[in-house]
Amino acid sequence: MSTTWIISRHPGAIDWLNLKGVNGKLLDHLDIECVAPGDTVIGTLPVNLASRVCEKGAAYWHLSLELPRKWRGCELTPDQMEAFGATLTAYQVQPIV
Repeated sequence: MSTTWIISRHPGAIDWLNLKGVNGKLLDHLDIECVAPGDTVIGTLPVNLASRVCEKGAAYWHLSLELPRKWRGCELTPDQMEAFGATLTAYQVQPIV
C-alpha cells in the first residue's frame, strides 16, 4: 500500500493542504529511507532530495507560491497562501549527468 508523505514544518501549509483535501503522514523532515515505490511526497524539498524521491519510484509534488521578499520567513495562513497563488505541481526530477 502506498503512502502519502507531507513534509512541512509550517502550520499554515499543513492547514492549506488539509483544506485542499490532501492528507497523509506528516513529517517535518524527510527520511528518504521511508519512501517506497508508488508513494507520494508533498513539500518544498531541495532538488537533490526531490531527485532521490523520484529515483525511488515515488511521485514528488512541489508546493509553490509567489512570495514577495518582505513575506519571506513569515508564517502564512491558508488564506495568505491562496493570495500568493499557492499550487501543487508534480515534478519528475533527475540529474542530467
